[in-house]
Amino acid sequence: MENPLINVLIVDDEKIVREGIKHLIDWNNLGFCICGEAANGEEALSMIKLYDPGLVLLDIRMPKLYGTDLIAKVREDGFEGDFIILSGYTDFSYAQTALHYGASFYLTKPIDENELINSVLAVKEKISKKRTQAHSMSQYLKKAKSAVFCDLILGREFNDSINYMEFGLTAPIYQVVMYEGYTPYYQSYNFADMLRVTNNGNNSFEHITIDNSNVILLKGNFALDRFKSCLKYYNNGTEKNSPLDTIFLTYGPSVSNLSQIHHSYEICLKLMNRRFFCSENQHVLSAEMLPDHDVCGLSLDQDCANAYSERIMNYIQTFNRRMISQELSRLSDELFLCDEKIMTIKHFLTDIFMQIKQMTLHLFPNSDIPFAHNSSIIELIEGKYYLYEILAYFSEQFEMIIRTIGNNSSDSIFDDIIFYINHNFSKPLKLETLAPLFGYNSSYLGKLFSQKTGTSFNSYLDSVRITEAAKLLKDTNLKVYEISAQVGYKNVDYFHQKFKKIKNVSPAEFRKNL
Repeated sequence: MENPLINVLIVDDEKIVREGIKHLIDWNNLGFCICGEAANGEEALSMIKLYDPGLVLLDIRMPKLYGTDLIAKVREDGFEGDFIILSGYTDFSYAQTALHYGASFYLTKPIDENELINSVLAVKEKISKKRTQAHSMSQYLKKAKSAVFCDLILGREFNDSINYMEFGLTAPIYQVVMYEGYTPYYQSYNFADMLRVTNNGNNSFEHITIDNSNVILLKGNFALDRFKSCLKYYNNGTEKNSPLDTIFLTYGPSVSNLSQIHHSYEICLKLMNRRFFCSENQHVLSAEMLPDHDVCGLSLDQDCANAYSERIMNYIQTFNRRMISQELSRLSDELFLCDEKIMTIKHFLTDIFMQIKQMTLHLFPNSDIPFAHNSSIIELIEGKYYLYEILAYFSEQFEMIIRTIGNNSSDSIFDDIIFYINHNFSKPLKLETLAPLFGYNSSYLGKLFSQKTGTSFNSYLDSVRITEAAKLLKDTNLKVYEISAQVGYKNVDYFHQKFKKIKNVSPAEFRKNL
């Protein structure tokens, strides 16, 4: 630590003495700087208050205020600088009084150069030791305060024996704020520095870094009001590339006791861990935005992933963009209530998408759909920072599938229904489950089938299945019961019955005749 020059004030009623002292020794080379000079006690009193010098060379006998009275007065006011007394032999009793008030040396006039140098150097060493001790104490208190503050934030045992006021930690109200860069891995403006600029020197907040996270403790109403002003900026819409636009904030509830600030911090931490659920351009999360604990979140198991992928695949095949959008919105809402880790949620979403991809390739093997490789899809989803980004990717991909497999001959919704049946006949299709996919009720769809095809829904479905079964009997070596299951009939006897009714021969006879 480099020591700055020590300010020196020269006080003597004789100008020639003052000039002599200024030029008697090389003050700068000895580590001192003459900040001023005074001709009487009152001038000296004003200059001591103004410059707070480290050393005062003081004549005892002066007009208006004696040197001893000056020393006594400034000591009462808390002045801690050193004095070197300048006096004639007859002033020894005054010099004793000055030494009693803490003057370091007593020099007689005329002043000897070497004696002055030795005195000045001794004072310099004394000041240097005092500065070193003060710096060490300051560093110790700084570290101690940091440890005490960290214990408060992390909720370690609250210690009544600690003088929190001494550390500047007491206030009538507190609030914890956490912040990081709005753009991932991008160095943002330092929000703590911005608070200092607007703080007008008011020591109303503390800043600490915990696990690479910036944590701020707002102390008192002044600090909380300044923070509310920042929040108004976000409510009114951030200006692009402005300092506050680069920051993402979470803040906990205000508390009235130091022992409660851990609760405010824990809320901040939960919010920061839920940043994944933020909407686009959202910069702030508050305690009110945490989900209700009484509402059960989504269970991220295989059955749930299967159900979502099955529903979405149905809407893709029925070209029902509105229902796809609603399904993704529902998925977003249910995931928001979920208490799982973010990576677990990403894996769940990956599972849904992979199932839809596999079903698409299975149902439409001849469609040239430009899917990415599985490893690229996994990397893309895991690399997304927000849920809305993943769901936007899903929407783009589902639209791509719809455009690729789209029924080009579709002049009406009914053609889309036929298209769907022709690609999903192996499923247990029923009017009751098919009709809602296209916005109909089952009764109306049954009548529409009769009008459009001249036959019932079940008869049309049987016809599609038996036609496919005939192809499999012709082109494969699959056993009859295997073909039965593959075209949608779980009961092989029922399959025999339907096949013979439509083809006038049994499946075995059909294959034999071929």
